[in-house]
Amino acid sequence: MFTGIIESFASVKEIIREGTNVHFELSSKLAPELKIDQSLAHDGVCLTVVSTSPDSYRVTAIDETIKKTNLSQWNIGKKVNLERCMSANGRFDGHIVQGHVDQVGKVKRISDQQGSWIFDIEFDQNSGNITVEKGSITINGTSLTCFNSIPGGFSVAIIPYTYEHTNFHQLQEGDWVNLEFDIVGKYIQRITKGYS
Repeated sequence: MFTGIIESFASVKEIIREGTNVHFELSSKLAPELKIDQSLAHDGVCLTVVSTSPDSYRVTAIDETIKKTNLSQWNIGKKVNLERCMSANGRFDGHIVQGHVDQVGKVKRISDQQGSWIFDIEFDQNSGNITVEKGSITINGTSLTCFNSIPGGFSVAIIPYTYEHTNFHQLQEGDWVNLEFDIVGKYIQRITKGYS
């Protein structure tokens, strides 16, 4: 389980395709602390560490993950948000994040508020996912609060600290981002629609 509080960055060093799998070699200051089989959220996607070295590590994404996330658009040098799993005695500073991306969304507009930034995000509402006003959302692994919530869209406000310490400062209008909707909202929606 994750909380959506980004710890660090990784930079994509190498991309290796093997059948339908894609191996990503990433460099990060966290690399010396990582262990094989450890789960690590990359832009909100939970991936397993399969090998390590003093300054880099490797994860593998299967075809299903590539199709449902923005990993197919990663390239060499891309900066990726990282979060390790929450420790049992850690503080719960964000919200419940599984690292299971529900779908991608598109950055529709970025508005500079001269001290903060408003990001308007749109997504395919036919997926059945919803946001609620002042509810939680995870964008590229970052725990945020929605407003201007409408079918297929919402906004988030990004403070300077978050802007600088996540990859929000690299996002541009038209970019695709990974979205994980609030787990409580997903269960309520399934109950009210009669899904099992």
